[in-house]
Amino acid sequence: MASPEEMMDIGREYVACCSEGRLDELHQKYYAQDAVSAEAAPMPDGSTEAQGLEAIQAKNAWWFNAHEVHNMNVEGPFVHGDRFNVIFDIDVTQKESGERVQMREIGSLQVRDGKIVREEFSYALS
Repeated sequence: MASPEEMMDIGREYVACCSEGRLDELHQKYYAQDAVSAEAAPMPDGSTEAQGLEAIQAKNAWWFNAHEVHNMNVEGPFVHGDRFNVIFDIDVTQKESGERVQMREIGSLQVRDGKIVREEFSYALS
């Protein structure tokens, strides 16, 4: 298991990449090829999980294409064992509906051998 310092370093880089829109760099450097991304609610394809780096990248591309991001604040990391957590505060407009919404979400990311192997996102469901 990574040391708390190593977890903080990976978590800080995650926060910086998310804040600066450097997701491709983040995925290539820090995600395992077989990583899993889990959402609290189903995505448009009906699944709550994207399995594999390619599927995670496709999920993220869909999300950013479906939303206009006005502001995204990422807070953390908060380290616990082999995981770090971050808090996202996001102000977006859903392109299809034109509805502007403020979202708050917690991401919990599990690390093994210096790579993110699982991410889980939790948020209030309406």
